[in-house]
Amino acid sequence: MQNFKSLKVWEKSHELTLAVYKATTNFPKDELYGLTSQIRRASASIPANIAEGCGRTGKAELARFLQVAMGSASELEYHLLLAHDLDLLRDGEYKLLENQAVELKRMLSSFISKLRA
Repeated sequence: MQNFKSLKVWEKSHELTLAVYKATTNFPKDELYGLTSQIRRASASIPANIAEGCGRTGKAELARFLQVAMGSASELEYHLLLAHDLDLLRDGEYKLLENQAVELKRMLSSFISKLRA
Protein backbone atom coordinates (compact mmCIF):
# COMPACT_ATOMS: atom_id res chain seq x y z
CA MET A 1 0.00 0.00 0.00
CA GLN A 2 1.33 3.42 -1.00
CA ASN A 3 0.37 6.97 0.03
CA PHE A 4 -1.16 8.44 -3.14
CA LYS A 5 -0.66 12.01 -1.90
CA SER A 6 3.10 11.55 -2.09
CA LEU A 7 3.00 10.78 -5.82
CA LYS A 8 3.79 13.61 -8.24
CA VAL A 9 1.43 12.08 -10.83
CA TRP A 10 -1.45 12.19 -8.33
CA GLU A 11 -0.61 15.78 -7.37
CA LYS A 12 -0.58 16.85 -11.04
CA SER A 13 -3.87 15.05 -11.71
CA HIS A 14 -5.48 16.73 -8.70
CA GLU A 15 -4.28 20.14 -9.93
CA LEU A 16 -5.72 19.39 -13.38
CA THR A 17 -9.06 18.43 -11.83
CA LEU A 18 -9.18 21.69 -9.89
CA ALA A 19 -8.36 23.63 -13.08
CA VAL A 20 -11.07 21.75 -15.01
CA TYR A 21 -13.70 22.54 -12.38
CA LYS A 22 -12.72 26.21 -12.51
CA ALA A 23 -12.73 26.28 -16.34
CA THR A 24 -16.18 24.67 -16.57
CA THR A 25 -17.81 27.00 -14.03
CA ASN A 26 -18.97 29.34 -16.79
CA PHE A 27 -20.22 26.67 -19.19
CA PRO A 28 -23.87 27.18 -20.19
CA LYS A 29 -26.43 25.86 -17.70
CA ASP A 30 -27.93 23.62 -20.38
CA GLU A 31 -24.59 21.73 -20.45
CA LEU A 32 -24.59 21.09 -16.69
CA TYR A 33 -25.73 17.48 -17.11
CA GLY A 34 -23.96 17.07 -20.44
CA LEU A 35 -20.46 18.19 -21.31
CA THR A 36 -19.78 19.93 -17.98
CA SER A 37 -20.55 16.75 -16.07
CA GLN A 38 -18.59 14.55 -18.50
CA ILE A 39 -15.47 16.72 -18.34
CA ARG A 40 -15.57 16.93 -14.57
CA ARG A 41 -16.13 13.20 -14.10
CA ALA A 42 -13.32 12.29 -16.51
CA SER A 43 -10.88 14.62 -14.78
CA ALA A 44 -11.82 13.52 -11.24
CA SER A 45 -11.55 9.88 -12.30
CA ILE A 46 -7.82 10.26 -12.92
CA PRO A 47 -6.66 11.07 -9.36
CA ALA A 48 -9.39 8.82 -7.92
CA ASN A 49 -8.08 5.80 -9.82
CA ILE A 50 -4.50 6.59 -8.84
CA ALA A 51 -5.61 6.76 -5.20
CA GLU A 52 -7.59 3.53 -5.47
CA GLY A 53 -4.65 1.74 -7.10
CA CYS A 54 -2.40 2.84 -4.25
CA GLY A 55 -4.81 1.27 -1.80
CA ARG A 56 -4.56 -2.12 -3.49
CA THR A 57 -1.91 -4.74 -2.96
CA GLY A 58 0.82 -5.30 -5.48
CA LYS A 59 2.27 -3.57 -8.49
CA ALA A 60 0.01 -5.36 -10.97
CA GLU A 61 -3.15 -3.97 -9.39
CA LEU A 62 -1.67 -0.47 -9.18
CA ALA A 63 -0.69 -0.68 -12.86
CA ARG A 64 -4.25 -1.74 -13.76
CA PHE A 65 -5.73 1.30 -12.00
CA LEU A 66 -3.14 3.55 -13.63
CA GLN A 67 -4.33 2.19 -16.99
CA VAL A 68 -7.89 3.15 -16.08
CA ALA A 69 -6.61 6.62 -15.13
CA MET A 70 -4.89 6.79 -18.54
CA GLY A 71 -8.20 6.01 -20.25
CA SER A 72 -9.90 8.79 -18.29
CA ALA A 73 -7.11 11.20 -19.27
CA SER A 74 -7.68 10.36 -22.94
CA GLU A 75 -11.42 10.84 -22.49
CA LEU A 76 -10.77 14.20 -20.85
CA GLU A 77 -8.48 15.20 -23.70
CA TYR A 78 -11.30 14.60 -26.20
CA HIS A 79 -13.94 16.38 -24.11
CA LEU A 80 -11.66 19.42 -23.83
CA LEU A 81 -11.26 19.45 -27.61
CA LEU A 82 -15.02 19.22 -28.03
CA ALA A 83 -15.59 22.06 -25.57
CA HIS A 84 -13.05 24.17 -27.44
CA ASP A 85 -14.61 23.40 -30.83
CA LEU A 86 -18.02 24.35 -29.40
CA ASP A 87 -16.49 27.68 -28.26
CA LEU A 88 -16.98 26.84 -24.59
CA LEU A 89 -13.24 27.07 -23.90
CA ARG A 90 -11.05 29.91 -25.15
CA ASP A 91 -7.86 29.06 -27.03
CA GLY A 92 -5.49 29.85 -24.17
CA GLU A 93 -7.53 28.01 -21.57
CA TYR A 94 -7.90 25.00 -23.86
CA LYS A 95 -4.17 24.84 -24.64
CA LEU A 96 -3.26 25.05 -20.96
CA LEU A 97 -5.64 22.24 -19.98
CA GLU A 98 -4.69 20.13 -23.00
CA ASN A 99 -0.99 20.47 -22.20
CA GLN A 100 -1.64 19.43 -18.60
CA ALA A 101 -3.60 16.37 -19.79
CA VAL A 102 -0.86 15.35 -22.24
CA GLU A 103 1.84 15.77 -19.58
CA LEU A 104 -0.23 13.68 -17.20
CA LYS A 105 -0.59 10.90 -19.79
CA ARG A 106 3.20 10.86 -20.22
CA MET A 107 3.68 10.61 -16.48
CA LEU A 108 1.14 7.79 -16.21
CA SER A 109 2.76 5.91 -19.09
CA SER A 110 6.19 6.20 -17.49
CA PHE A 111 4.88 5.06 -14.11
CA ILE A 112 3.10 2.08 -15.67
CA SER A 113 6.27 1.08 -17.54
CA LYS A 114 8.33 1.22 -14.34
CA LEU A 115 5.81 -0.94 -12.50
CA ARG A 116 5.80 -3.55 -15.24
CA ALA A 117 9.60 -3.70 -15.59
